[in-house]
Amino acid sequence: MKSIKSTINKFEAFLKNHDSFILTTHAPADADGLGAQMVMACILRNHGKKFRIINSDPIPDLFKFMDPKGVVEQWDEKKHRRLPEKTGMFLLDTEDESNAGSMKEAILRSKEVFVIDHHEPKPGNRFTGIADPSAASTCELVVELAQAVGTDIDCQAAIAAYSGIVYDTGFFAHSKTGSRTFKAAITLIGAGVNPNEVYRRLNENSSLGALQLQKRAFCSMTLHCQGRAASQVLRKNDFTETGTTLDDTEGFVNIPLKSREIVVSILIKESPEGIARCSMRSKGTTDVAKIAWSFGGGGHINASGFKSNLSVDEIHAIVLEKISKILDPS
Repeated sequence: MKSIKSTINKFEAFLKNHDSFILTTHAPADADGLGAQMVMACILRNHGKKFRIINSDPIPDLFKFMDPKGVVEQWDEKKHRRLPEKTGMFLLDTEDESNAGSMKEAILRSKEVFVIDHHEPKPGNRFTGIADPSAASTCELVVELAQAVGTDIDCQAAIAAYSGIVYDTGFFAHSKTGSRTFKAAITLIGAGVNPNEVYRRLNENSSLGALQLQKRAFCSMTLHCQGRAASQVLRKNDFTETGTTLDDTEGFVNIPLKSREIVVSILIKESPEGIARCSMRSKGTTDVAKIAWSFGGGGHINASGFKSNLSVDEIHAIVLEKISKILDPS
C-alpha cells in the first residue's frame, strides 16, 4: 500500500469522526467488493464501531457463499433513508457513486465518504480515501489495512477476501498480480481458507442453463479488426429461453482472449428491462477503460464495463468503432 503511514493516519482519522458506518460497493456487487466489505466489517468490529453492510442489489447467486449469515442488506428507501445522514460511508471497489445503483443518493447524503479502491482514477473525484491502482484488488488493500491496524481477519471474512482476490486476478493470472497479492493470499490461507473450495465455488458451480447460455454467447461471436477483436451478444430471449439471468454470464467475456490473435473481447447483454450492459477485456496496453468512461462506466485498463439505454445493436456499433480506432489508429 502506498504511503502506508499517511494512509493509516487518514483512515484512523475517519474512524474517529464517526460512531457508525455504512459499507457499500458498486452495483451489482462482485467478489472483490463483497470480500472487501467483509474484511472492513472485521476492522470496524475490532474498533468497537457500529456498522451495516448495505448494497443496491441482492448478492448474485454465484457469490452468496461469501455471506453465509446474511448480513448484507439491500437498500430500502423507506427502511434506510434516515441512515446516511447519521453515518460515515465506506465506498469500496469504486470511487464513483454513479456505479453504486440505488445507493448513489445515500452516498451523497452521507456525513462523510471514504473510498477504498484499486481502479484507475477518473477525473473529478470528489471523495477522499485510499486509491491504489497498483493493487490487484480492493481485497488486497483491505487485508493490508487490517494488518496495519492490528485486526485479525476471521475465517469467513478470509474466505470472502480470498474469493475477491482470485476473482479479480483470474486466479493470480492478471498483469497486476504481484508479491503483495500473494502475501495477502497467504495471510488469508493462514486464517483458514481452503483454496480448492473457493475455486469450486467460483468455477464449478454454474447451472445447466448457464452452459446453454454460454453456448449461445459463443455461437454469436464475430471477429473484427483483422481478427484482433471479438464480440459476443446476448439478447433478452437468450436469457428467457435458457432460464438464466445476467449473473450467469460470469467469465463469458474472457473466453475469446484464449486466442493469441485476439487483443480485445466484448460482451454485450440485454437486461430484461432492455438496458444494454457491455463488458470489455483486453491484453497488454490496450486501454478499454477509456471507452467505458465515455459511457459513464469504469474499471481497469484491461477490464471495464458500462450500461446504457441505447439498444444492443447501437452499443455494438459504437464500441466497435471506438475499438477499431485504438487497434488501427490509421
